[in-house]
Amino acid sequence: MKINVSGHHVDITDAIRKHVDEKFAKIASHYPSLLTLDVIISKEHNRIYTEISTKYIGVHLSVKGEDDVMYPSIAMAAKKLDSALRHRKGQVKANKHEKIAG
Repeated sequence: MKINVSGHHVDITDAIRKHVDEKFAKIASHYPSLLTLDVIISKEHNRIYTEISTKYIGVHLSVKGEDDVMYPSIAMAAKKLDSALRHRKGQVKANKHEKIAG
């Protein structure tokens, strides 16, 4: 999985990139059809916002985490993305097994 990390009013260092790669390694193993993640880390009004967007099984997913500190912001966004992906996967499985009314 390719992870594109960019910053808005934040310098993206190697330590930040490594932390993002570690956080999303589990998601990459659970969802192998996920090809890319776009991660934008921004700082506005002394708050850190982490926005993640991707496309999974034909649907665009976007989540946002925020905190006063960068690493918890990334962790919150990763948790929300995992939840959104799990929800979408459940929807796809449910649609696959729908019974035909006869």
